[in-house]
Amino acid sequence: MRFHLTRFAVATRFTLIEHGRNRFAMVLVILFVPVWTSLAYLVMPDAPARMRLRATGEALAPHGNELTSISGALNAVTLITGFMMFAATFSGSGFDRRLAMAGYPRAHLVLAKVTALALVSAAVAAYATAVIYLAWTPRQPFLLAAALFCAALTYGALGVGFGSLLHREVEGMFAILMTSIIDLGLQNPITSSGTDIPVIRYLPSYGAMQASTAAGFSASPVPGHLAIQLTWFAGAALLALRGFRHSTRNCLPPATPAPPPGPGSSKAGLPAPRQAATPSAAASDTETH
Repeated sequence: MRFHLTRFAVATRFTLIEHGRNRFAMVLVILFVPVWTSLAYLVMPDAPARMRLRATGEALAPHGNELTSISGALNAVTLITGFMMFAATFSGSGFDRRLAMAGYPRAHLVLAKVTALALVSAAVAAYATAVIYLAWTPRQPFLLAAALFCAALTYGALGVGFGSLLHREVEGMFAILMTSIIDLGLQNPITSSGTDIPVIRYLPSYGAMQASTAAGFSASPVPGHLAIQLTWFAGAALLALRGFRHSTRNCLPPATPAPPPGPGSSKAGLPAPRQAATPSAAASDTETH
């Protein structure tokens, strides 16, 4: 038991150190979350936006800027978490491969990545919730933090999967960016008129969007939509696990054992090495000549 805990602690420490070295991601967390959320709140008009919340069936009329700030917080959280996990996975794939080939247990490496993802998602979600709370007061702040946390988990797992499967850094960045923009842009009732289309339910952050909207403007709990978001996280985690197994596979050809020497082996037909003549034999040859 102590062996497994030690391996898990070492892998988690190295993973967190890798995240800490990403200073650009730290700057994004500190600046991008409040800037993007505050701009969404200040720029959009505060006129009521009539909508029907699918999670509860209630007809709501929240202020447009408050509704957009929730969408902006979700967009910021998903982008930052996805970028952080993609960067750590992409840059550390070679190190993980060498560890796996050297015999380090893959299960401990995977658990370390999941632990780091959970810690990063919790920190970013709590920070985004605090930023929203400074601008206006959601009706269920803990539910809002839980929805942001689940969305961050999902996109963080997608970032791990993209970092393991894609071969160039620009491909992963573009994949995360476009996924988040399309996903959340289609669900914002302020900017999109197609929020009632049934296909919206199959978007990656549908559960988090419904839960965070209910947290902001309704008193009804929506545990089912948090479960939907966790289901998306489970699917993204399976993709990440498959990509991690693929990136840490052993690419060396299997060593073929040498055949034992015998009559049928290739060494049997080779001539015996020539031995140097002894002094007595050399002298007798000289006398003969």
